[in-house]
Amino acid sequence: MTKGKTRSWSAEAPLPIDLALQGGGSHGAFTWGVLDRLLEEEGLVIAAISGTSAGAMNAAVLADGYAAGGREGARAALDRYWTTVAEAARFSPFQRSPLDVLLGRWTLDTSPAYIAIDMMTRLFSPYDLNPSGKNPLRTILAEQIDFERLAGSPVRLFVTATNVHTGRGRIFRNGEITPDVLLASACLPTMFQAVEIDGEPYWDGGFAGNPTITPLVRESDVPDTILVQINPRIRPETPKTASEILNRLNEISFNATLMKELRMIALLKQVADPGSGEGARWAKVRTHRIMTEMMVELGASSKLNAEWAFLTMLKEEGRRSADAFLAEHGDDLGQRSTADIDFLVTES
Repeated sequence: MTKGKTRSWSAEAPLPIDLALQGGGSHGAFTWGVLDRLLEEEGLVIAAISGTSAGAMNAAVLADGYAAGGREGARAALDRYWTTVAEAARFSPFQRSPLDVLLGRWTLDTSPAYIAIDMMTRLFSPYDLNPSGKNPLRTILAEQIDFERLAGSPVRLFVTATNVHTGRGRIFRNGEITPDVLLASACLPTMFQAVEIDGEPYWDGGFAGNPTITPLVRESDVPDTILVQINPRIRPETPKTASEILNRLNEISFNATLMKELRMIALLKQVADPGSGEGARWAKVRTHRIMTEMMVELGASSKLNAEWAFLTMLKEEGRRSADAFLAEHGDDLGQRSTADIDFLVTES
């Protein structure tokens, strides 16, 4: 805690917070660690979560676990989910090569299976390579989440998926969330067939909002939103190899909608009428961010690496990052923003 300041929240007077969780495949284990640490704080109450892709999975598992057994139930549910993912990954073709293992790299860049499948997805669609539309996560989600219980969870959920026909994002709320909704939110179009919901096809929500923050402002009465960011916004080096260029394109595209939304929020905070109604909601928004520089060191292919050692390493980094955030900014929660988004207003 910063010297000279005191927290306005405690176990006796808990502070409600909202969370915005980015997607990023197995990098979502970093978010697992952040959530695990935040759930330890009895002075913080998670009121609502907006999530996309892996962020949506984490959000749904947490909300269901919380409905079953409070904060400890949520932590246990997240542990079970990621343990199950790692167990299933033992039979996945996406494994590190002996060279990657020898050099201590978590990427799959030299994995023969990854290289082969990556090349095939540039020539054939998932409708050619996976005509049955099988996704191993479907069974895991159905087993790990009680969707009827999720509908009545005290944690409000907003899950984003992208309508293939219109290109617009659709927000799904607690009672609408099913395994298909979560799979749609994480549906990479080169790897999986579009997921049909209510007669409409959907792809990864990251194309429309990664994550979508607007519903947290408009439908939750909580001013403090903590963004857990997985995809690096800035890289100091210019990408030059084919894999580095594709990795950076991936990061830019999946950050673009978030940056535009944060820019809109910054602008509305400056011009909105803080008196009452809609304007007051935007004017009172307080933004915070938890992230790690470690993500800059990890390539896009590592998002498909679900080895237990990798996942637990990311979890511990998430816990460390959340702990550092609480130590530096815990006293700011409930008082002021700690993530500067005003500079986005001046960006062209």
